[in-house]
Amino acid sequence: MLRRLPAIPWRPATPSTLSAAVRCLSSGSVNITDPLNFWAGRRRTSQESRDKENVYEPATGHVLCHLEPCGREEVDQAVKAAKSAFGPWSKMSGMERARIMIEAAHLIESRREEIAEMEVVNNGKSITEARLDVDSARLCIEYYAGLASSLAGQHVQLPGGSFAYTRREPLGVCVGIGAWNYPFQIAAWKSAPALACGNSMVFKPSPVTPVTAVLLAEIYAKAGTPEGLFNVVQGGQETGSLLCHHPDVAKVSFTGSVPTGQKIMEMASKGVKPVTLELGGKSPLIIFEDSDLENAVRGALMANFLSQGQVCSNGTRVYVQKDIQAEFVQEVVKRTQAIAVGDPLLESTRMGALVSRPHLDKVLSFVEQAKKEGATVLCGGEPFVPSDPKLRSGYYMTPCVLSGCTDEMTCVRDEIFGPVMSVLSFETEQEVLQRANNTTLGLAAGVFTRDVTRAHRVVEQLKAGSCFINNYNVTPVEVPFGGFKMSGIGRENGQVTIEFYSQLKTVFVEMGDVDSLF
Repeated sequence: MLRRLPAIPWRPATPSTLSAAVRCLSSGSVNITDPLNFWAGRRRTSQESRDKENVYEPATGHVLCHLEPCGREEVDQAVKAAKSAFGPWSKMSGMERARIMIEAAHLIESRREEIAEMEVVNNGKSITEARLDVDSARLCIEYYAGLASSLAGQHVQLPGGSFAYTRREPLGVCVGIGAWNYPFQIAAWKSAPALACGNSMVFKPSPVTPVTAVLLAEIYAKAGTPEGLFNVVQGGQETGSLLCHHPDVAKVSFTGSVPTGQKIMEMASKGVKPVTLELGGKSPLIIFEDSDLENAVRGALMANFLSQGQVCSNGTRVYVQKDIQAEFVQEVVKRTQAIAVGDPLLESTRMGALVSRPHLDKVLSFVEQAKKEGATVLCGGEPFVPSDPKLRSGYYMTPCVLSGCTDEMTCVRDEIFGPVMSVLSFETEQEVLQRANNTTLGLAAGVFTRDVTRAHRVVEQLKAGSCFINNYNVTPVEVPFGGFKMSGIGRENGQVTIEFYSQLKTVFVEMGDVDSLF
């Protein structure tokens, strides 16, 4: 068990005070007053008077801080800072950029616990998961640091001694727009490939979870990046729109809902700007009768209850072959009822609080709708009130398993984005493939079976960008992640992402005389 010290006031003015304070956090003890916007090397406050928005701590329901949204002037200043930093950064060699990125990764590693704890306070997920998110962020930066020096073009020999070559060049100022379920990790997943390619970035976190992106900005600055290379602007729809329309922005990368992704794509199209969109999912998880039942149960739990079920790739449509459904469901319900819900900063907790009161209410309403449509609640699906008085206004619910579900039910068709598993029965491989693919989304899919031939045959036919065989929700940074259909465009992670943060220039070199038709 992690030893915790008495809580002290949150004053992140310097790295030393930040480190000392965050290691002492407990739920309900944090009040953030320092600015959360960051550009040109330091935290910034708005120069215009605007209404501030409350940001809540999910574990307690208390006000954590006040969000100061950025308007046109602040966005312009942040983009100008990024544009200024782009010049010297893009002129560095890949090895020079890599050294600075590795230093940033080392700083993240040295501050793992404090960043993880602030992520918990900001987002509500368990400290166990938050540590893994911080590790993923660090590994992503290390991975792209390794690729930075490998960016290369191609030489093509042409007749008469002439030749052509290609150059892979950075885009310029990139915009990253993050989601609230993985605030720090998403900021790293978007910035690492962008910076490795020689770009600069302006990042806008979700207004629900604005706290930890600025920690990454400070880490990049301390690691030695040019002033203004990675900037953070806070705000909601208006701020995002200003970023997408800004004439000096070369690319937009967004993680979030399908409707918002569609709007961002439309806005970016006005300037013919490339986009990366990692959007929603309603992913199928197929459990065949020959599966290792223990692993299948573990996989189903990982596919539904990570981060309180608030994961876009979750396999919430669990199709179980008829002959093993009863045994599978019995074990899943037993394990689900044993999940420890409560204070996310306790080591024993496995499920913390949902991100906000409106979102909790929305998820609970899906459970009620499922009951009205004929589904059976086998466990959970109710508000949960911890015994600790300071947590009683937090946004908790018990993880839910629904049975008797059909493909037409709302809980099976719509993305719930909460700890709700829908179990469905199937008989044949052909049948379940047709049902699994019957959706406009295609982010992820999973298969559990001992039959290797069947596993590969089924995965080949699943219309999803990220597929899992005998596991689920595994996202190593070396492997591309992204969806088919309305689940998005482009990829996060993996070597291929370099192509989405760079552009290819072709150069023709004539070694003889011009052969003119005129």
